[in-house]
Amino acid sequence: MLENLPKTYSPKEFEDRLYKYWEDNGFFTPEIDKTKKPFTIMMPPPNVTGSLHMGHALNNTIQDILIRWKRMDGYEALWMPGTDHASISTEAKVVAKIKSEGKSKEGLGREKFLEEAWDWTRLYGGTIKNQLRKLGVSCDWSRERFTLDEQLSKAVEEVFIRLYEKGLIYRGDRIVNWCPSCKTAISDAEVEHEDSHGHIWQIRYPIKGSNDFIEIATTRPETMLGDLAIAVNPNDERYSHLIGKTAILPLVGKEIPIIADEYVEMEFGTGAVKITPSHDPNDFEVGERHNLGQYIVIDEKGNINSNGGIYEGLERYEARKRIVEDLEKNNYLVVVKEHDNAVGHCERCKTIIEPLISKQWFVKMGPLAKPALEAYEKGELNFIPERFGKTYVHWLENIKDWCISRQLWWGHRLPVYYCDTCGEVIISRTHVDRCEKCNSTNVRQDTDTLDTWFSSALWPFSTLGWPDKTPELDYFFPTDVLVTGYDIIFFWVIRMVFSSIEQMGEIPFKDVFLTGLVRDSQGRKMSKSLGNGIDPLEIIEEYGADALRFTLVTGNSPGNDMRFYTERVEANRNFANKLWNATRFVLMNLEEDISYDNINLDKLEEEDKWIISRLNKVIKEVSENLEKYEIGLGAQRIYDFIWDEYCDWYIEMVKSRLYGEDRESKIVAEKVLVYVLKDILKILHPFMPYITEEIWQHLPNNDKALIVSQWPKYNETFEFEDAELSIEYIKTAIKSIRNARAEMNIAPSKKANTIFVTTDNTIKEYLETGKRYFINLSGAESITIYDNMENIDEDNISIVLDRCEVYLPLKELIDYEKEIERLEKEKEKLEGEIKRVVGKLSNQGFVMKAPANVVDEEKEKQKKYEEMLNKVLERLESLNKSK
Repeated sequence: MLENLPKTYSPKEFEDRLYKYWEDNGFFTPEIDKTKKPFTIMMPPPNVTGSLHMGHALNNTIQDILIRWKRMDGYEALWMPGTDHASISTEAKVVAKIKSEGKSKEGLGREKFLEEAWDWTRLYGGTIKNQLRKLGVSCDWSRERFTLDEQLSKAVEEVFIRLYEKGLIYRGDRIVNWCPSCKTAISDAEVEHEDSHGHIWQIRYPIKGSNDFIEIATTRPETMLGDLAIAVNPNDERYSHLIGKTAILPLVGKEIPIIADEYVEMEFGTGAVKITPSHDPNDFEVGERHNLGQYIVIDEKGNINSNGGIYEGLERYEARKRIVEDLEKNNYLVVVKEHDNAVGHCERCKTIIEPLISKQWFVKMGPLAKPALEAYEKGELNFIPERFGKTYVHWLENIKDWCISRQLWWGHRLPVYYCDTCGEVIISRTHVDRCEKCNSTNVRQDTDTLDTWFSSALWPFSTLGWPDKTPELDYFFPTDVLVTGYDIIFFWVIRMVFSSIEQMGEIPFKDVFLTGLVRDSQGRKMSKSLGNGIDPLEIIEEYGADALRFTLVTGNSPGNDMRFYTERVEANRNFANKLWNATRFVLMNLEEDISYDNINLDKLEEEDKWIISRLNKVIKEVSENLEKYEIGLGAQRIYDFIWDEYCDWYIEMVKSRLYGEDRESKIVAEKVLVYVLKDILKILHPFMPYITEEIWQHLPNNDKALIVSQWPKYNETFEFEDAELSIEYIKTAIKSIRNARAEMNIAPSKKANTIFVTTDNTIKEYLETGKRYFINLSGAESITIYDNMENIDEDNISIVLDRCEVYLPLKELIDYEKEIERLEKEKEKLEGEIKRVVGKLSNQGFVMKAPANVVDEEKEKQKKYEEMLNKVLERLESLNKSK
């Protein structure tokens, strides 16, 4: 007997040990081997000071499944990990920290503040990496990258300069998402839109030189101080006579033109809209088309500036209140309506975003978007699921220039210098002390940093050493698949695609696997405000990493949100426990000094052929599932095979051989048990790496770790169709017999002759083959096969199968008197329950006062008890006839 696994499955006992074993042995680190194919995944870099949440757990589990599978399948599989410097998030945390110490960002100055930021990053930057290790991710930590690494910073600077030199980066005044609290422009990805209850104010604007008015509707009355026009649709007959005329801006008295623009929706609101180019992105575009110019009335702190006249200095929402009061006082306010809309908030500080005209650095997106769109249209880029391709196309077709400058200190500082003597703008790879135009030393570097997404857009190639021509870049680029959430397809995926095409001349990955969100059991998005977040580490602590991983990928499909139930984690831990106990059984029945690496196919019995053939099909199906990124389907297929076919059927079928006297048959059974178990561990390993590796280390004749063992291949030699048909028929018959006995409450210990009636020779062969299975697994004492019913008594349980009938003699299975006595007691009990329920429902006081769901429950109980009683009465009648 070989050494057994511990009696109890306890993931805590081996998970950390195995991860250290894998990492110490370099199993995560691929080599550059031109004789082998590379397979590359770039980990979407989490925030350096962040913590693991369920979205990370799902995303990284999927990546790990793919990388472990490809590693076992003979590829040099690189999974490159790294973290993002997260400009706004990290800076906000550092500012809060130094503020608590009585210091300020400005008081410290840039250099001292950056020292604080680096200290903060070093202190908290390892948290999420250690948490990912707990999950079991097999990424190459030796190649870990950080977006502020020297090499990656060099790549960022190089791209900025190249784009600038091509005229694709410029400085200009455009509308940006402005956070008045963080005092910086932020990207669309950092704006959270939250449903908010608000109002629409309908305001009348007088028409110059007449007693007429034109009415507009707005959700932001405070911005009317910056109105430069009123726009109507050129096809709107209601307003055609006003186009070209002038309106008077209420409370301000300024004259503004009435213009025609197809941007205006005739059906929305009044069909006339105020145009405030400096404070609305759509109005900005209208203003550009009509040369309206700019007029800023809200400053960077969110207060009304000097252009706001009597409202100067008021905070924007206080100004709104005052303006509405004045509009009503001066008879300009027509009506106020309730209105719900999605309001943009800063992701970090939750302040409401202010669309604001601001002088920033932008990337000209038109020339970059075109090749990114063509790559998809040519089929070079695939989305899983495919429907997200439409989202990709829509965004690229409607793309606007990208604001890349941020008013922050933590990040990649712009390689831009200004000469305050002659006004020259200098873009340089090296530090500039002197103006190249006027020779002045009155030169300063731009204080802004680049949008975090600018550096992460280069992630697939900057991490491999670009702009240098490194061996890693040559071998591992382009990468194979990107796994990320569908919620950032616009912001990150597209930027990586156009950046790679522009700098590398090819797309960065051929497949984009988009995950959904992990929601709570009620379907709500997990958030701090709801307090419904679930910590993956707590789940791992209680149930183990394997159970969490398997839960995240089963019952889940690409691009769809999933609900997280702890009960499912518990069920998957039970699955792991089932495999553990099955392995212990196998190991306890093995013999020493036998090679389990070879099987003589000629010696196989029917159930051996069946399980090997079924395994062969599962290997093929799971491999195909993984190729198609059908990870959930693959996991479910493995689960069903292990639990149902291997544990519940094959092990039970071979027990008589393991305990029997035929040593040759016993050894064949042992070898098949081990052979199938090894391949089970291999195909399950990417999904549940810890338990599979731990079990693998206890199996005989293993010379290397499971993580680097060979992925099993489909083999036509192991197709045994006849055995499959035979055993599947026998399984169906056994299940039918078990169900019939259970319905009759026949104890498993009660044995009886089992009679089969069939004229089909194939079925007869199946039944002859399966005699010992019926005796061992269906409570049969003996098996008799007839061509007809001449020798069969009437008093039988009858079961109808395909081309066959089964009869179980009742007299051998049931003590009629005892069964009738039991059923009479059951009848009495059910009649009592029905009487109680009927009495309750007849009580009008109960029916009127009790909640509707309680009354409905009682009605359901009555229906259930009556159905049960009818079955008991039918059974009693049948038994009394047979007595």
